[in-house]
Amino acid sequence: MTDRNDSRGPAEVKCNTGPSTACRQADIASERARICVPSLREGRGTFRVFTEGDELYDAMIDSIEGAQRDVGMESYIFAADEVGKRFATALAAKARAGLQVHLHLDAFGSGYPAFASIQRDLELAGVKFKWFHPFRWLRPLEYLQRNHRKLLVVDGQVAFLGGFNIRRLNSRKLSGDRRQRDTHVRVAGPLARVASLLSDQLWNDTTPIHPEAIPETPTGLDALLVPSHSRYCQQRLACLHANLIERSQRYLALTSPYFAPGTLIETALRNAAKRGVEVRLLVPRTGDPLVAGWATRAAYAPLLAAGVQVYEYLSRKLHAKASVVDGEWSVIGSANLDHLSLFVNQELVLIARDRNLAEALRVQHEDDVRDAAQVMPSQWRLRGWRERGLELIGRAARRLL
Repeated sequence: MTDRNDSRGPAEVKCNTGPSTACRQADIASERARICVPSLREGRGTFRVFTEGDELYDAMIDSIEGAQRDVGMESYIFAADEVGKRFATALAAKARAGLQVHLHLDAFGSGYPAFASIQRDLELAGVKFKWFHPFRWLRPLEYLQRNHRKLLVVDGQVAFLGGFNIRRLNSRKLSGDRRQRDTHVRVAGPLARVASLLSDQLWNDTTPIHPEAIPETPTGLDALLVPSHSRYCQQRLACLHANLIERSQRYLALTSPYFAPGTLIETALRNAAKRGVEVRLLVPRTGDPLVAGWATRAAYAPLLAAGVQVYEYLSRKLHAKASVVDGEWSVIGSANLDHLSLFVNQELVLIARDRNLAEALRVQHEDDVRDAAQVMPSQWRLRGWRERGLELIGRAARRLL
């Protein structure tokens, strides 16, 4: 994934998932959206990173209240609490004012009885409401795929995406030190229009990505929004992360609340560490559910042996998903580095070649590491048989996480 003017390599980066996958077909296709990781020029975007829920929610509400034409919103969790009701009030007001307002929520993450009254009020106000994959007896397997995206698009001009759900658990004012540690980003201009297209695509249940969502050639762009599935590749996020790791030269920082990505990404991490790249992986100390933590720890031994630095976050519940490569490339969005996010669920991430964004995420990663404990290889080798047995259970359950 190198720029056309970058002397370190070719203009394109190919998928490496094997000859039998959809990504192998991407390797031999044209540039138009068929390569999993495009070439991007270096830019200086107008991204804004949020790490506190109160600040993010205020900015999102301000954007909704300033909308002139339409508002589209997706969330995995939209709680029936103070935060959720605040958003519902803002959305309903815009619908009553005559704007087109869409709210697309995941039926598993948000479909609780307490939300019924909010849904009724929204629909009475004119908000177009839709559940993503409610359970259907005739299509039970569909329920396994969730919409894990968190997205707000206003007038096709401003968009917010990342890991924050809509609930009080992300608010310092309401939850204090119990609040989750998460990350979101605001984008504007062409990227927001892309976000609007992607939101419309999922709302209309049209699987192939809209042809305008990724340009004919990536030349001249410094950032793209990448959905987890496209017409050409069903493993695009795995390709993206693996190729970012493979192109790293100096420094690689990854933050993921769930870590069970599979062989492709784990091998890329080990190889990067072996060739001298400083690789830091930040994960939670305790998994939620517990088996997720066991699955994460099942990957420790080979990573530590290769020289990867593993840190377990201690301060709060970790929910942020972000990667930084060489102070230049960044990935931020809704996707965890686990099987469900990489291969099953609907996800959305921003990939950018922007040093300002990379620096903001790097500084946050450094702050998080100061609130974490490093897993030392010498100590890890001394872990007991109980811990090793739980790791085996976690490894066996990886494809369910």
